[in-house]
Amino acid sequence: MLFFNRKAHKAPTADRTVPQHIAIIMDGNGRWAKRRGLPRSAGHAAGSEVFRTIATYCREIGVKYLTVYAFSTENWRRSEEEVGALMALFEKYLHEAIETMAKDHIRLHFFGDLSRLSPTLRELIAKTDAISEQYEGFQANICLNYGGRDEILHAARAFARQCVEGKCTPDSLDEAAFSDLLYSAGVPDPELVIRPGGEKRTSNFLMWQSAYSEFYFTDVLWPDFTPHDIDKAIESFLRRDRRFGGVKA
Repeated sequence: MLFFNRKAHKAPTADRTVPQHIAIIMDGNGRWAKRRGLPRSAGHAAGSEVFRTIATYCREIGVKYLTVYAFSTENWRRSEEEVGALMALFEKYLHEAIETMAKDHIRLHFFGDLSRLSPTLRELIAKTDAISEQYEGFQANICLNYGGRDEILHAARAFARQCVEGKCTPDSLDEAAFSDLLYSAGVPDPELVIRPGGEKRTSNFLMWQSAYSEFYFTDVLWPDFTPHDIDKAIESFLRRDRRFGGVKA
């Protein structure tokens, strides 16, 4: 099985302008499974297959970065059975990714506090990082044990340590310097954030990076999400008047 789905829907308007960076809160796996009388793990498995299709489609239409919310810092509160199933799923797909990344020239990166993950998962992530460094082009970012507030605290602590070590002063901190201390350092902020599943909140996702992002909410549950839904989100995005706090001339 491929990490990316080579049979993804083809874009009817692949030459159009698309966001450089799209972020997605992959919500609705559990409800999708419940409606079908299935365990929540089945919903997560279905959702992971949708990620393959959507990632492939985004690459085909010219998106440069795709960032997805896979497991939050709060998700550890879920049942031991569900967390275990998710971690096993991550391991499974990372093994598959390692087998295909070199062939497909895919870059894969992880945002989050990886220290709490199992040694096996951390080793697999290190392997994907090493492969990613060899290529340029489309990059998928997986937010794993990630929280927006936790990320900001992580960056603030890193800056405080630099000050204590005499490498900088408090007054030297600006937005660019702080961004370089985030998990997403080097990745442009997302222009479009999509949330399937019907909820209308950001749930602690990319809090710093999404300050000027456009948001698109849909009732479609993530396992039912298709390339057509990406098209609809991009079409909505292209109709927005993005002024970044300024006034239209």
